[in-house]
Amino acid sequence: MKKLRKFRWVALGLAVFLSVNLLNFGFPLGVQSKLPPTTNQTPSQTPGFVWQNSNLPSLEEVFQLAQNSDSNQLQRLAEGDRLFREGNVSGAERIYREVKPPYSSNVGRNDLPEPVYDAEQLGGAARVYWREAQAGFEQKMQSRLFIALEQLVEDYPQFIPGHLLLVDALRQYDRLFLAIAALERATNLYPNEPSLIAAEIKALAEDKQWLEASISARQFALLFPEHEKAGEFTKIADEYLKKYQGGMKRRLIGQAILSGAINIGDYLLTGNAAGGIPTLQLTMLLLQGESSFGKQFSEAYKQEYRSQGMLVEDPQILEYVDRLGQQVASLMGRDEFEYEFNVIADDSLNAFAMPGGKIFIHTGALMQLKSEAELMGLIGHEVGHAVLSHGYQRIAKGTLLSNLNRVLPLGDVIAELLNRAYSRQNERQSDILGTRVLAGTKYAADGVRNVMVRLDKLYGDKAPPPWLSTHPPSAERVRYLEEMIVENSYNPYGYEGVDELAAIQARIKEIVPQKS
Repeated sequence: MKKLRKFRWVALGLAVFLSVNLLNFGFPLGVQSKLPPTTNQTPSQTPGFVWQNSNLPSLEEVFQLAQNSDSNQLQRLAEGDRLFREGNVSGAERIYREVKPPYSSNVGRNDLPEPVYDAEQLGGAARVYWREAQAGFEQKMQSRLFIALEQLVEDYPQFIPGHLLLVDALRQYDRLFLAIAALERATNLYPNEPSLIAAEIKALAEDKQWLEASISARQFALLFPEHEKAGEFTKIADEYLKKYQGGMKRRLIGQAILSGAINIGDYLLTGNAAGGIPTLQLTMLLLQGESSFGKQFSEAYKQEYRSQGMLVEDPQILEYVDRLGQQVASLMGRDEFEYEFNVIADDSLNAFAMPGGKIFIHTGALMQLKSEAELMGLIGHEVGHAVLSHGYQRIAKGTLLSNLNRVLPLGDVIAELLNRAYSRQNERQSDILGTRVLAGTKYAADGVRNVMVRLDKLYGDKAPPPWLSTHPPSAERVRYLEEMIVENSYNPYGYEGVDELAAIQARIKEIVPQKS
């Protein structure tokens, strides 16, 4: 038994030794990022803003259509912007309302009641449901409890204690997943209620979703800095962020050891240990943390783009994009990141985020968007990916799947399907976070929504089927963003910034060759 234990420790030590020493081949060899050899293609390991389609209209066609249909609209929006800058906000809003078409008549719930905490303010049926639910909870009668509660939150969603008791009951009966789902529904209806936010944070932490709990707490503190619980939520956000980072580090250390052990097995069976080296290198880089990991990969990408003549380094363009990007980043709640905004000479309407706040925006996005508010929406979406650690988590998960591929015949197919489903969820989260943050600025809150409208016009029925897409269809995204804006009374008639973006578009035309 002692010999077996000794052998196990020797094997473990050898695995770690090989893992570290094989990394001496160096970062440049380990990355081999395989950037796109041509334009109109985003690196596959980072979730981009849209899927690619080679049948899109050229920029010239887009501009011609824009000149015919958007010229008068943009002129009017520019007039509104001028009034806004002069301090005539009401006059600006009148113009914005005239120009911007209303949302679909069936969007949103304008009649959503104000939140209520006292059951006596509700009707007789609500009070009966509430008494039944309380009695069922105290007497541990599940049927009585849940029938009353489900009816209560459905018919009287404004009664916040009903949501909270439902969550407590689900947690008590070991249904944490359903409790989190119930809180998601409640916070979608009433996103500014501290009691719901606190319950959501508690449930996410109980489920060890430390990052999600941290983001939820920090978002509330940032959006409502004057609230009495803002300081408390900030401390909670810091605490849970540290727990997330510690847990990720422990997982990656275990993963590095597993990779080394698999390499040893390969060597003993085949005499070849090279198959797992890239996974080992990637895992060790991930262990350095999001900021360091993102910086190293971002520099490698920039170097490759620069060698292809695709990295835009014009000071006027970069200063403009960075100014907008830093405004968005300052509201996101992860100040440990060193945010960086890069521009790539590519005529597709696209952008992508790397871990640690490294954002890449295509010139095609800058050219095809119509206002600064839309650009802020696109940037907010991409910064949301970084803030929520979507790319970092996806890559960390991918290294484990890479090892599984070595023993599962269909591992590559499984990995692809898992990544696609995960990315669809991420896209929705980033849409919502970007819109929430934009609503806290001077800009029109529908910036993300308007980008989706443009994507829907460009792609239409060319979009891939929803179940096998890395992104929800644009029309679907337009719908849920419109509902979010209406339900939360966000202002879609804020500043647009038409002239500022037009000046940058003119500069891009001067320095970036356009396709004929």
